[in-house]
Amino acid sequence: MSIEDKMKLVTKNAEEIILKEEIQKTLTEKEKPRAYIGFELSGFLHLGTGLVCGNKLLDLAKAGFETVVFLADWHSWINNKLGADMDKIRLAGEYFQKAFESVGVKGPNIKYIWASELVERSDYWAKVVRVAKANSLARILRTMPIMGRKNEGDMESAFLYYPAMQVADIYDMEIDLAVGGMDQRKAHMLARDTAEKLGYTKPSCLHTPLLTGLEGLEKKMDAEAVPDLSTQIDAKMSKSKPDTCIFIHDSEDDIFRKIKKAQCPPKQVVGNPITEMVQYIIFDMYSTFKIERTDKFGGDITFNSYKSFEDAYIKGELHPMDLKLAVSNSLGDILKPSRNYFEKHLDILEEIKNF
Repeated sequence: MSIEDKMKLVTKNAEEIILKEEIQKTLTEKEKPRAYIGFELSGFLHLGTGLVCGNKLLDLAKAGFETVVFLADWHSWINNKLGADMDKIRLAGEYFQKAFESVGVKGPNIKYIWASELVERSDYWAKVVRVAKANSLARILRTMPIMGRKNEGDMESAFLYYPAMQVADIYDMEIDLAVGGMDQRKAHMLARDTAEKLGYTKPSCLHTPLLTGLEGLEKKMDAEAVPDLSTQIDAKMSKSKPDTCIFIHDSEDDIFRKIKKAQCPPKQVVGNPITEMVQYIIFDMYSTFKIERTDKFGGDITFNSYKSFEDAYIKGELHPMDLKLAVSNSLGDILKPSRNYFEKHLDILEEIKNF
């Protein structure tokens, strides 16, 4: 595969890339560059994690990156996930790996690593301390949104370890490309800035879009508007709101039910969770998107690109309910392998659900 083709795979559907020329240089000079994305371990995988992030991991693996799925059990413990019960967190991590594998995130270029594997070594903690010493307390506090937290006056002192650990993870695993949602941007910028101070290789960064939860944005947005990052984070799909997100092993009935109730403002694609699924999932996995309609309402229509679909939707040529039905059908097909796997392993889902 040519470097140009590899770059197309790497950059596809990215919200932000820092920097393209760095990634191209890495692909040119390294036989086996390394990319990673880290996950806190709690609850079920939804579309944003399982497919938007999962498909990007597969893109990177196809482009030749050794791609690490980092199961951040210690970080989850620090952030009080699952009541800070490490046994539950470990079980959630085992579910995460099986869930990712159920949507195809596996193969010779995919590697699963636990944070526990890193923290057992003293040289890892030396990196954590060096990162902390290289940054002011104010800079560390500004990264708190990576934990889903604001700078709270009564927060645990343990929270302060989290950003330094996330940066040390990147250095310790010798990561060339740090990947995450836009909500991880502050941590990645901290890693880049600190690398210069400590003499580590500066990681390139790739940020994936945050899928909007099914309740959509609170206000109508202009077609050309871009919600600020804080708004995107507040509105993102969250497993803590199960009726406003779609899990990768949801039944077809649940998919239809949730999408039927979802916000899908006519003529609006900004902050529209249904059109985002078309953009970031359906057209990421398929070259065409078909919407079935009766002759009375214009008959079936097939789009060959997201841009042609978006233009038609903004013009009001597609009814939201027709779109919802088509998206439900597509997601039902896309998620079938995961649904089939977990239908045979319902005990895993019940265990996580009971948490």
